[in-house]
Amino acid sequence: MPLRAKVATSVSKTAAALSRAAGRGDGSVIGGWIGLKIDPDLLAHLANGRAVALVSGTNGKTTTTRLAAAALEVMGQVATNSFGANMPTGHTSALARAGSTPFAVLEVDEHYLARVIDATNPRVVALLNLSRDQLDRAKEVAMMAQLWRDALAGHPDVRVVANADDPMVVWAAQGTTHVTWFSAGQRWHDDSFVCPQSGHPIERAGGDWWCAGCPLRRPAPQWRVEDEGVLDPRGDWHLVKLQLPGQVNLGNAATALAVAAEFGVRPIEALPRLATVASVAGRYAQVDRDGRNVRLLLAKNPASWLEAFDMAEQAPTLLSVNARDPDGLDTSWLYDVDFAPLRDRPVLITGDRAYDLAVRLEVNAVPFRHVMSFDEAIQAVPAGRLEVIANYTAFQDIRAELDRVL
Repeated sequence: MPLRAKVATSVSKTAAALSRAAGRGDGSVIGGWIGLKIDPDLLAHLANGRAVALVSGTNGKTTTTRLAAAALEVMGQVATNSFGANMPTGHTSALARAGSTPFAVLEVDEHYLARVIDATNPRVVALLNLSRDQLDRAKEVAMMAQLWRDALAGHPDVRVVANADDPMVVWAAQGTTHVTWFSAGQRWHDDSFVCPQSGHPIERAGGDWWCAGCPLRRPAPQWRVEDEGVLDPRGDWHLVKLQLPGQVNLGNAATALAVAAEFGVRPIEALPRLATVASVAGRYAQVDRDGRNVRLLLAKNPASWLEAFDMAEQAPTLLSVNARDPDGLDTSWLYDVDFAPLRDRPVLITGDRAYDLAVRLEVNAVPFRHVMSFDEAIQAVPAGRLEVIANYTAFQDIRAELDRVL
């Protein structure tokens, strides 16, 4: 690397280490921010010489990145932004911290995908899904699909692994030269009623979909979730055993297998690695506290709340919602979530916007109890499982109350 890049890398690592030592976080952002101030091209320098995979989408990208990195470790050391800092500062810090590795798997915020593709020249880009998220400041879904489409058009040699079940993703990826389609199942359809190409309705039947007014339709996937396993492009079925809960994580595993295959990793080699992943940046973690087994589930938008309800067991459930800057300030999305699956269990609510959540639950006829803190929630439920479903900063608040790193 040029001398400036070497200095920037050293300073980046030092700043991140000082941040961790001071208890101010894991240093994923500050280290990259300082490094990029010294050398604006530092991310490109750090990515040079590595085979890079980028993973982007509204939901599931942190988990899929973790699983793909685990699968790729069959080939050698893998740099990854495992703490979820998914903007260029986080990518820079992760690569600087990892040192020299032959591979990198990076989670990328949807808005930054074009910029990170330009900087890292990736071998593979995985496109998971697009749905509404933080619309008080983020782009509409169709606008995001257009940004992805434009970004990929400028990099025709990139291999794309894309979700055949999401019309927005298919439209964004269909113009690329090398595309592998996967089908992980998609239960949330409310953000893809209208074709991004023609504006006509999207029709659906039996897992298939097509535009009523143009040729856009679901492509045949090479990788498919089937029963408790995954079918690969050869038609071989592989049983997938995960510690992570829910059908959605079986889909994330299928995506990770497809990404790893682009690097030459066979499913039979990757699957044992996937089975070792028990928690992802604290998500799905289980902690015993005062006779209660607490499991943490992150849900940040309507699509992810739907999946969280599917993962949660029939047990007392604590819901926590904030509306701070990382969450988005608008809580109107609560009315796009169907809370009816919670009617048959004890429900507690907390968080900065607990009253917004209370009104929504009243509308959905879900009985609940308001608690002021996580400790109060612990004392309000009997011994056994407590499911916790929270949006981003509420999730972090509860992790802090547990007083341990998960």
